[in-house]
Amino acid sequence: MELKSDKEISSLRVAGKLAAQLLEAICLQARAGLTTGDLDVYAAGWIKEHGAKPAFLNYRGFPKTICISVNEEVVHGIPGNRKIRDGDLLGIDVGLFYESWCGDTARTICIGEISPLQKRLVEISKRSLDEAIKQVVVGNRIGDISYAMQSLVEEAGYNVVRQYGGHGIGRALHEDPHIPCLGQKGTGLRLREGMVLALEVMVNAGSPDVLHKSDGWTVYTEDGAPSAHFEHMVALTSQGSEILTVL
Repeated sequence: MELKSDKEISSLRVAGKLAAQLLEAICLQARAGLTTGDLDVYAAGWIKEHGAKPAFLNYRGFPKTICISVNEEVVHGIPGNRKIRDGDLLGIDVGLFYESWCGDTARTICIGEISPLQKRLVEISKRSLDEAIKQVVVGNRIGDISYAMQSLVEEAGYNVVRQYGGHGIGRALHEDPHIPCLGQKGTGLRLREGMVLALEVMVNAGSPDVLHKSDGWTVYTEDGAPSAHFEHMVALTSQGSEILTVL
């Protein structure tokens, strides 16, 4: 695990803000009638126009610029010919490199009119990440972050995904430590100044169990229930914790 200097965190702050701007731009573009592939093409153009490089394209063979996961898809959805419809949940995950530093962030948005269950799922998922971020304090442990996610989600009657989680980030998209969506207070690695963490929460409305599609990437809920995904980069600085993926 690599601790970052103040100068390095400043560089990650720039990359994180750029990733947040990209995510916002895609969310404003998203609407019924477009395909998920249309949004990927838009993202590729936006990244190039802003002097950055895609972080996901060709990562371990991933074939597209961003991940878009629809409804029962949890994460790692490959954009393509699937048309976006009113009533869809759209999980949009973006990553880019700017001057060799990585920015990574995700959000689930609602297209048109959605059901009360979908709306509550999105709200609970976002709140879960917000509570987890509050635990990013020097001296706390990874388990405190994970427990904050899990406890709020389960109190609402939903489930966090067990197999995936957040990660460290810096010059590489994925660095140590791994940050699961479930855990126990007071356990795991102790948090230190200089850590930069990409916190992710994946919440299923039904069972926590997931499967993989034949494309080798797309993760979806075993029972077909909807899922939501949120992610922010958070740095532990000399001034405290700071969310880097903000506009």
